[in-house]
Amino acid sequence: MLNSSHELGELYFLKLMLIPGTSILCSFGWLVQEISLSGGRYQRCLREIRSRASDVEDEKKGIKIAKKDWENLHVHIASYNNFPTAAGLASSAAGFACLVFSLAKLMNVKEDQGKLSAVARQGSGSACRSLYGGFVKWIMGKHDDGSDSIAVQLADEKHWDDLVIVIAVVSSRQKETSSTSGMRESVETSMLIKHRAKEVVPKRIVDMEEAIKNLDFPSFAHLACADSNQFHAVAYTFDAGPNAVLIARNRKVAASLLQRLLFHFPPSSDTDLSSYVIGDKSILQDVGVADMKDIDALPAPPEVKDNIPSQKYKGDVSYFICTKPGKGPVLLSDKNQALLSPETGLPK
Repeated sequence: MLNSSHELGELYFLKLMLIPGTSILCSFGWLVQEISLSGGRYQRCLREIRSRASDVEDEKKGIKIAKKDWENLHVHIASYNNFPTAAGLASSAAGFACLVFSLAKLMNVKEDQGKLSAVARQGSGSACRSLYGGFVKWIMGKHDDGSDSIAVQLADEKHWDDLVIVIAVVSSRQKETSSTSGMRESVETSMLIKHRAKEVVPKRIVDMEEAIKNLDFPSFAHLACADSNQFHAVAYTFDAGPNAVLIARNRKVAASLLQRLLFHFPPSSDTDLSSYVIGDKSILQDVGVADMKDIDALPAPPEVKDNIPSQKYKGDVSYFICTKPGKGPVLLSDKNQALLSPETGLPK
């Protein structure tokens, strides 16, 4: 089983520790090839990785597979996310990165992450960035075949370890417009998007790289917000979904932010704390919340005036995810975490 981190952003690409997982098994004995994810993009990635496969030999396990045999081996693939799918949190990017990384490990592909990112991009454009952790840049490239449109890591997940991310999941429902459709329609209908891509984005990327290098949070935040606002102005961005991603400069600020969010957006009466705040739950200690009663007892934030009734929107947020910059894909050695049964090749 392989696990890939998630990513965020339009100009800057910050991997978050939201975890998709992918299990892949192969056998000559299976009559059919099964992929629990349908569509030509998955087959394209599988085909590209097979073309790059190498011989595999493991004497202890009695495994010997020649490069030419990969074309005849059927694979079973299962995947999952621990965060909403197709809801604007780039689940397809994380999933395809996980898929490509898993297939490459299985088939002993010798190419580096940069070249693998070009394969992942064929499944989902943003997936090329998800093959790395930390901060990642997607290079446009110049070749007509897109072979040089790859991702490069600017800094790993430890570079800016103070950052904390809080995600307010308003809806887990699948968004009505896919990212692919939304971007295609934007290119076809927006008069300003070409100007943005040619004149605005290159300069902002340079500025963002500098902000990341220097751990300059004010510049980082200003650039992110300015780019988000402009992108909303020139293009169709309803493909991003309704869920808010909030980045805090450190844990203290994040705890203060989460305290305010829990005050104004308390859970429904039938919700338990363990499912309302997921991810890094340790931050709840900083907030002063140990159970649901503590949320009800949270004081009004200091900016709420005594003579103004506090606005609360109970149940309007489905749940919160607390996380931080994460790694790229990693190989998990614990067989109990595998999604497929080694005996049948079918989901457990």
